[in-house]
Amino acid sequence: MDMRAKAPPEPVNTHFPITLRVNGFAQALRVEPCVTLLDLLREQLHLTGTKKGCDHGQCGACTVLLDGRRVNSCLQLAVSVDGSAVQTVEGLCDEHDAEALDPLQQAFMDHDAFQCGYCTPGQICSARGLLSEGQAKTREEVRELMSGNLCRCGAYTNITDAVMSVLGQEAAK
Repeated sequence: MDMRAKAPPEPVNTHFPITLRVNGFAQALRVEPCVTLLDLLREQLHLTGTKKGCDHGQCGACTVLLDGRRVNSCLQLAVSVDGSAVQTVEGLCDEHDAEALDPLQQAFMDHDAFQCGYCTPGQICSARGLLSEGQAKTREEVRELMSGNLCRCGAYTNITDAVMSVLGQEAAK
């Protein structure tokens, strides 16, 4: 039996190249296979509007738009969304005026649809996706389709008011 110590194994390259279009800008990144989209957004791209809540996909604080649809970014591995477009709350501003708020952001302010504000970015991204889906027409439908986003402060009535006001504005266009 050979008792000599074995050389340590060669380090394995554990970072994979991915490309994303984040808030309209192309991003070439290298990520480990276990990194979630949430952690990539917050830690590598420093987009801290997207919040880490439960880290199990149950609270909706991490909701972003992935290719236009609502997703819990804590459940998406970054490598699995290679080539996708991601929109966070930071990217909802008017494309022609970066200082102008998205109508949902303004409606949340107008309707006092937040208290502590922690869930607000996920609520707004979820509401933007909900409006794009075109399924909600009533308060009850808005509440049901937003039920994946929790608010510990209980601002649900005001959140629904904000979404309904923008739904009315966008329907009138």
